[in-house]
Amino acid sequence: MSIVRPAARLLRNTAGIYLDHHSTTPVDQRVAEVVMRAMVEDFGNANSIDHTYGESGRHLIERASSHVAQLVNCDDAEVHFTSGSTEAIRLAIAHAVGVADGRPLRIGLSRVEHPAVLDTAARAERLGLARLRWIDVGTDAQLDMASLQEALKDGIDLLCIMAANNEVGTIYPLSEIFGLAEAGGALMLVDATQAAGRVPIDLAETPVEYLILSSHKIYGPKGVGALISSAYNASQVHGLAATHDATPNVSGIAGMGEACRLMIEEGMSDNRRIAEMRDTLQSMLIAKLPELVVNGSQATRLPHSLHISVRGVPNDLVVQRLRGRVAVSTGAACMSGAQSASHVLQAMGLSQEIQDGALRIGLGRFTTQDDITLAAAEIEAAIIDVKSALKGSSDD
Repeated sequence: MSIVRPAARLLRNTAGIYLDHHSTTPVDQRVAEVVMRAMVEDFGNANSIDHTYGESGRHLIERASSHVAQLVNCDDAEVHFTSGSTEAIRLAIAHAVGVADGRPLRIGLSRVEHPAVLDTAARAERLGLARLRWIDVGTDAQLDMASLQEALKDGIDLLCIMAANNEVGTIYPLSEIFGLAEAGGALMLVDATQAAGRVPIDLAETPVEYLILSSHKIYGPKGVGALISSAYNASQVHGLAATHDATPNVSGIAGMGEACRLMIEEGMSDNRRIAEMRDTLQSMLIAKLPELVVNGSQATRLPHSLHISVRGVPNDLVVQRLRGRVAVSTGAACMSGAQSASHVLQAMGLSQEIQDGALRIGLGRFTTQDDITLAAAEIEAAIIDVKSALKGSSDD
């Protein structure tokens, strides 16, 4: 029986219109149905293949591996499921350390990588397992290619470059970067958490050694991700035992596989529609707020991504006024509420006013044009309200 795509539904309830799809995405109903079936019908332990219950679980994992592999054009055997992107990143870096023949691993990484990469690399350095080399970015968050080439010339074993930035949405030229890394003798780790399904990734053409994916960024369940690697061997992970005998999260893995299948079938058309709505929202906001600044690259950015700032309008006050109306964020979900500066915006060299006024807006599969129209009015009103309140307090 073929699965019919559900009609677009408004992500609007007592919490407001949802425009924070960088942080997480709602589980697609079709994915939820696959997860539920795996939980209550095909519930067998995939490691228990002495009976049909276990065989059913194993079959679900094999099918999910195939869908994940198809999304990035690799062999099914290269798909290693994890609890999410963070675990996949840690395993990849630990594996690279483990095959470095006992010497510190020379890691090159951009200054705008996700904290999961930055923190793991920094911990390896503190333990004496790695030496870090930083690669600069420009004001649009694009890599400074001269800085990259200099780092490769000095010697790098592992180059960590994300496929697309999780805050401002800038997309990176992976094919060009991989060519430089390969020529420089460096392995490459690509965090594709935000980019998968939204940016074409073809491991047959760009065979990076480690690719990172996460289910909950593509309308799948939380708590499952994947490390894609032909080189990975759990027994080579530094300081960790092999985990091949762990009980697989069959329902989560099945859900991730279905999410990838839907991205393969519908991602391109979704991306075009979402990008058009994003551009409409941007135009509507600029028309009402001419002082608004769009951060990151507008030429090469994720289709669902809009990152804006208004000078002199603190983002936390705007978000407070939008609470219950429109869900947007002041930055990466891992830093939300931390009241700490964005390392991405700092690396871009943006002024403090631009950083303080930054809002990250992320559209999604179920966002509608009505959502965009209402959200534009709400965001405009919130910003004007904050400006007025600040002006009033300064006049007192």
